[in-house]
Amino acid sequence: MEKIYNDYLSEGIEIHSDNFRDDALLKAGLKLNHLRMIVTIEDHGQISAAAESMNMSQPAASRMLSEMESIVKSPLYERVARGVVLTPFGLALAKRARKILLELREAGRELGALRTGRGGSVFLGAVTAPAISLVVPAIQRVTRTYPGIEINIEVENSNVLARELLAARHDFIISRIPDDLDPRLFTAHEIGVEKACLVVRNGHPLLERGVASLHDLAGYDWVFQPPGTLLRRKVEDIFLAAGVPLPENVVNTSSLLLTLAVVCKTDAIAPIALDMAQFICGQTSQAGESSILPIDFDIDVRPYSLITARERAMPPSARLLHDMILEESRHLSPT
Repeated sequence: MEKIYNDYLSEGIEIHSDNFRDDALLKAGLKLNHLRMIVTIEDHGQISAAAESMNMSQPAASRMLSEMESIVKSPLYERVARGVVLTPFGLALAKRARKILLELREAGRELGALRTGRGGSVFLGAVTAPAISLVVPAIQRVTRTYPGIEINIEVENSNVLARELLAARHDFIISRIPDDLDPRLFTAHEIGVEKACLVVRNGHPLLERGVASLHDLAGYDWVFQPPGTLLRRKVEDIFLAAGVPLPENVVNTSSLLLTLAVVCKTDAIAPIALDMAQFICGQTSQAGESSILPIDFDIDVRPYSLITARERAMPPSARLLHDMILEESRHLSPT
């Protein structure tokens, strides 16, 4: 980014600190759509994708960016091979714009709650295990105490959830911080370890063996989460550490429903969160026509945490559910 800054200086582009005093940006014509545009450009890294996201043409998006640069009298982005990157000025504006847009969203939520008499809304994301063991019990408690609260939940992998949190689409998440993101962007409170297991269809040949070893598993088809996800990497690491060849025939999907459909119709093996497996196996449905495969090794995934975005306050309704989940995690922790 320092290089980009110096390049602009060497090209004779003037950068005025006076432009950012008091309410100069508003007086110069900066609008809400400008803020949405700079945030969308940062999220997508391409003008065409940002334009599509904002339901406008690419030329209109380009004109809006030029208009913004004219207003702030500073370069906001630079074209690169695969799209655009924000300059230090663009990044600074995007950071503030994101907070402004979030505050407006929260204002809308609060006003809506006042108009309807409801208790506000919460947006959270979670990986599978704590979604079942922690979020569901906490929801039962909070809705009994505050029946007007509206709760929105996304169950996804950590890579997706962390980015959704940074984009202000969640109030908080129960997840892990991905290795490729700066941990200083988050505040995390570790609350548990996700245990996983292997599931197979009822009547699977391996169930007749009692307890299966890694060597018993290698010759079967597998259903995995997409490459790079934590549970998949954990299972692959177990195979590699034992010197057992990795499975060759693999179906990749992030859909639990599709995973169970493949397992129940074939001899494939799938690793899933233990809490989810215990909930599903034995249910009176086709998804329940599966069993947990006894194995002679453990699948413990990296601990998960209650994670919030640093320097971003949660609305009262989200703080309430956050604290109830934290309390629920303490009840489940071994003494």
